[in-house]
Parts: sequence; structure tokens; C-alpha cells
Amino acid sequence: MPRKLPKDSDSFRKELISHLTEDNAHAGFDAAVKDFPTDLRGARPHELPHSAYQLVEHLRIAQWDIVEYALNPKHESPDFPDGYWPKSPEPPNDKAWNQSIASFRSDRKKLVVALEKSDVLAPIKHANNQSLANKTILLIDHNSYHLGQLILLRRILHIWPEK
Repeated sequence: MPRKLPKDSDSFRKELISHLTEDNAHAGFDAAVKDFPTDLRGARPHELPHSAYQLVEHLRIAQWDIVEYALNPKHESPDFPDGYWPKSPEPPNDKAWNQSIASFRSDRKKLVVALEKSDVLAPIKHANNQSLANKTILLIDHNSYHLGQLILLRRILHIWPEK
């Protein structure tokens, strides 16, 4: 039986924010990038299609695009798919890795602030009348998929903490 949405929008809003910011059914972004060894950020073992850096950058770019699309009527998305993936599997330096993570967190916070201040179910005219809830669910789904890839990569590299 499908799960019913909370009747009160505050609890729905809190649930959206929780799925963005906390570890719920699986590890979240912060756990997935925590203590990632510098020398393995560009590794692509077993001919996997993406390195950790490519996944982190893709998560950052896609999240930025979805957030800006929802909040900024003048936003223009990058070209698909090339504009959503870095070309190199390796970060140019530690600063690029750290900046990617910081930008992801900053854009996530920007979305959380917007969720806290808005009617999450109201149609957004410049976003094809989709709601902020719709765009947030899209983002949660997208992030979950690629975080799973990042955690699998960590397991293959033997750098995922087993509990």
C-alpha cells in the first residue's frame, strides 16, 4: 500500500529536509565523502565508469542545477550530459575536492532555507509549475543513486568503514 503524504505541510517539509540532510535509509553525502583518501579520489578500479571525484562533482553540479532551476527564473542549465560531469577522473588538487564538497553543502543549505520559508507544494511558474517538493524529491532520488555508487566505490577500494 502506498505511503500517504503527511497531511500537515510542516511535517512534510521536515521530512524533505531530513532526507536531504540526514542519514536515513542509507548513508548520506557527508558520510560518503568523510575521510576519503587523497590518493584514491581519482581511482576507477575494475573499469568503473566514474571516480569518486567525478561522482562528487556530478552530485554538486546536478544539485546546483536543480536548486537554481527551482529558485531562479533566469537560471540556465549546463549542456547535457557534458556539463554535468568533470572530464578528468582526478581532482586538479585538494582545494578542488574540498571546494566541490563545500559547494554541495552550501547549495543543500540554500534549498533547506527555501523549504523552510515556502509553501513546498505551490507551483513554481518558471519551473513548469512543478513544486519545490517535486524538485526536492527529484534531487533526493538523484543523490541517492549516485551516493550508492560512491559507497560501492569505497567498498571496492576497501575504504568504507564496516560496522
